Formats: sequence, structure tokens, C-alpha cells
Amino acid sequence: MKVLVLNCGSSSLKYQFIDMETEEVIAKGLCERINIDGSLLTHKAVGKEDFVLEHAMPNHTVAVKLVMDALTDKEHGVIADVSEIAAVGHRVLHAGTVYSDPVIVTEDVKKVIRDCFDLGPLHNPANLMGIEACEEAMPGTPNVAVFDTGFGMVMPPKAHMYAIPYEYYEKYSIRRYGFHGTSHKFVSAETIRFGELPEGHRKVIVCHLGNGSSISASIDGKCVDTSMGLTPLEGLIMGTRSGDIDPAVVQFIANHENKSIDEILNLLNKKSGVLGLSGVSSDFRDLDKAEAEGNERAKLANDAFKYRVIKYIGAYAAAMNGVDAIAFTAGVGENSASTRKAICENLEYLGIKIDDAANKERGKNMLISTPDSKVKVFVIPTNEELAIAKDTLALVK
Repeated sequence: MKVLVLNCGSSSLKYQFIDMETEEVIAKGLCERINIDGSLLTHKAVGKEDFVLEHAMPNHTVAVKLVMDALTDKEHGVIADVSEIAAVGHRVLHAGTVYSDPVIVTEDVKKVIRDCFDLGPLHNPANLMGIEACEEAMPGTPNVAVFDTGFGMVMPPKAHMYAIPYEYYEKYSIRRYGFHGTSHKFVSAETIRFGELPEGHRKVIVCHLGNGSSISASIDGKCVDTSMGLTPLEGLIMGTRSGDIDPAVVQFIANHENKSIDEILNLLNKKSGVLGLSGVSSDFRDLDKAEAEGNERAKLANDAFKYRVIKYIGAYAAAMNGVDAIAFTAGVGENSASTRKAICENLEYLGIKIDDAANKERGKNMLISTPDSKVKVFVIPTNEELAIAKDTLALVK
């Protein structure tokens, strides 16, 4: 059985086509600049040359059609007909409090996704466009929505409630949801499996570090806390997101700069984080280069990012009354040995010791702590697409 996994952004569409018998990715690709001049499809299939197509994509419906054409192309494709696609799994950002588990898409599910546009204005509309484009391109093929908030929905009320008048939770479902849920769920489970953590010793902190960053605390694979909130803006300093700030900052800047609340939130989401601090870039590789060249603001941004990670790890170790394993994942978490080292050096009070040789490896599951480290530290490459495909298969087979 073959499952197509789609991750639709406002102007992009990422996809992976997975053979679930072997869990092998047999094709993957990216549609860029949807509804923007210069639209481009990049398609990669196992055993075949990469295929790049410049083609106008005025909307996601056209993009999905081009993906179908690429998958079935005689020269570059991997299937003879779209009927070989058993189901499509969609990463969907937000379902409010209505859904947490993956669901087969119905009209009611689409209504919930639509009703949550104000909670996920950048993602939910694109997610829905991707679903409806697949319905049009492949009538009768089941579509499954896998929600990014699902992992965090099981947080206890003491962790997910904001200390604001309770009526706003009742009226608008304002609470902490958490995001990167598919990644946190996959990595926490893989940490338990790969690390052979026994029952009673499965308190895991997952550090999903990249342009978007978040940290979760889980026990036996169930989330007890996570750093993002009502939206992905809360928590760690990120590439362009501010993370935690005093809410009064919004009012202060709005009053002094004559800006609207929407303009300030745009600033906090797209112009802040390490980009805003450094003035250099939102890409941590650029920051490292600039810091090495003596740029003090790049160093400040890097130091602030690591410091916030260290604070959250300490808080979650306290919240769980201990921690058995810490796992690093995502772009920075998986690839930056120096970032992992710097963070763990500040966690020596937990009895953490890093194996420098192991920490330099990359691209696979790794134990990077020493045998006498009191907390095991891992690098676990995330695989959100496979997790979505598995959830999809479980519902449709």
C-alpha cells in the first residue's frame, strides 16, 4: 500500500510518496512559489534523475495536479496511475479543541479546519486548500488529517490553561496547544525504543530545534508540557519568532510606533527571533559564520537561543521530578554538534556527560552521552512524514 503525504504552506507544497510495506520513500518533492511568478516543481524519485519543472501554479489545485503528473510520468514517475495512491495524509496545523487524533476528512472535519483559520492564519487555509485539491484530483481516495496540535492536547489543565478569565477558554478555546506535535510524538517514542528505556524510566525531553523551535516533556510518550502555546509564537527564541515576551511589549511598541496589534504580531512572528537580535539572518548557519567573524550581535543571538533552551530543559526536568533522556532533533538539533555541546555543558548539575566523538556523528539515531552519564542524551532524526503516513494507514487499511 502506498501513501502520499502532503504538507501545504501558503505558497508551497512538500510531498513524500511512501511504500508502507517497506516504509521507503520512493518519491518526494516540492512545489515552490504557488500563486507567485516563477513557480517551480522539484521532483526526486528513487533510481531516477531529478526532475525540475517551471510551470505556473495559480493555486494548490494546479500544484497537486502537477504532483500527480510527476508521480505518473513515464520517465520520472513511480506509478502507472493515481489509483495506486491508497490514501493521502495531510499535515494540518490546528483543530482547536475538537480533534486531537488523526481523522478521515469529512465535510465536518473541513468545517473545523476552516473555523480554526483565526488560530492558524498562515497554515490552516493552505492545509484546507491541499485537501480540497486532492479531493478534486483524486475523487474517492481517502484523505486523512493529522493535526500538529494532537500531541499537546493531552497536557493536563495545570499545564495548558492560561491564567486569564476562564470565560475566554469557554468562549474561544484559548489554551496552550503546542505545535510540532507529529515530530515530538515520533521522537519521544523513538527515544524510548532506541534507548531501550524501561518502564518507570521514560521521562523524556525532546528538543526540536530549527528555524521553528519547541521543547516537549513527556512520560511514557504522553505529553505533559510543551513550549509553544495558542500559536507557535510562544516558547523558545526561533529563526524569526520572538518566543516568550512580556505581553506589555506589544502595547508599548504599538503606542510608540503607531502600529496596530496585527502589525506588531507580524513583527514578532516574522522579524524577531535570532533575525531580529542579530540583524544578520534567521539561518543559524549564517549566524555561526558571522559569530566566527567576530559579529557580536550574532553571538548574542546564538547565546540567547541556547540559554532559552537550557532554561526550558531545567524547567521540564523540575516539572517531571526528573528526566531519563533528552533527545535533539530537527535542523539545528540534528546537525549542530556545537549547539548540543554548549547546551549540555550547562546541564552538568543533572549528571549529564557528553561523548565528544559520538556527538560529532550525524544522520542517524545516536547516543551521544557517556556510559556514566546520569541522563541519556540522544540525537534522533525526526521523520514527520513517516509518522503521518503511519497514522493515515492505520485509519484506511
